[in-house]
Amino acid sequence: MSGTTSPSPKSGPSRSPGGAAAPALPAVQAALAAEQAAVYGYGVVGGQVGQAAAARQAEARQAYDAHRAARDALVRTVTDLGGVPVAAAAGYRLPFPVDDPAAAVRLAAYLEDRVAGAYGDLVRAATGGLRRDAAAALRQAAVRAVRWSGESVAFPGLAERA
Repeated sequence: MSGTTSPSPKSGPSRSPGGAAAPALPAVQAALAAEQAAVYGYGVVGGQVGQAAAARQAEARQAYDAHRAARDALVRTVTDLGGVPVAAAAGYRLPFPVDDPAAAVRLAAYLEDRVAGAYGDLVRAATGGLRRDAAAALRQAAVRAVRWSGESVAFPGLAERA
């Protein structure tokens, strides 16, 4: 998506008194892990969805680029908070087989829902600029999820947890 923003480490958090990492660090790490999984997943999406339509291929590329930028920003945020960024996995298990364009579209919507959930947790845990940036990232993921799935939910990122 052109014109979107990613979480920005310079507008966000600082260390808590005494130099300890901010309480939001676990949620930032979880958002980072979700972004890393989305980057991987969009590699799969792009490989399959392009067979259907050039417009979907472009949309997958834009989402891939947005998730890479968000991942990189979150790495800086974790470091700024005094943490060590969680490493990306060498590979990820897909939630279902992705062997055609329709499955690739479902995977893209699934990835965006997962990212929105991670940012929802970060919104709850963060304050100040980090919270604002997490809310913006949640909104962006929710918009991308709707574009892929054609459906929306009342409160993106706040899925009921069983």
